Amino acid sequence: MMRLLFILICFWVFIGFQSCAEGTSKITFHKSHEPNRANVPFSDAVETKDLLFLTGQIGKNHEKGELVSGGIGAETMQVIENIKDVLEYHNLSLHNVVKCTVILKDINDFEAFNSVYTTYFTNKPARTTFAASGLAGGASIEIDVIAAK
Repeated sequence: MMRLLFILICFWVFIGFQSCAEGTSKITFHKSHEPNRANVPFSDAVETKDLLFLTGQIGKNHEKGELVSGGIGAETMQVIENIKDVLEYHNLSLHNVVKCTVILKDINDFEAFNSVYTTYFTNKPARTTFAASGLAGGASIEIDVIAAK
């Protein structure tokens, strides 16, 4: 009986180590493809075997270095265009997005944000939306996404 128990324990330990070894994969931290964002203290995207995690984007026109004007609709459009730019740099598109996290400065902007969002994300990735005060750069919205490769 003890011998059988010992064999079973050894088997489970062996299987456990095998599954952990198979689960390890390379992680790549990508700097921004935009020269004026080369020295930011975070990665523009982080890549694993099957996924690409993008840093949060705000409605900043990166060529001008400022938030777009025109309210939540204009900011939402710019945010998603910024996301598209990063995805395209990594040979992906909005159709690869499987998860979005949306942070609104004011939850009352939800309807206006959503009317723009739904025109871009027609495949309906999973989404979490919430409100928080004090977004970076005075933004009204920030979105980060996870894309499947």
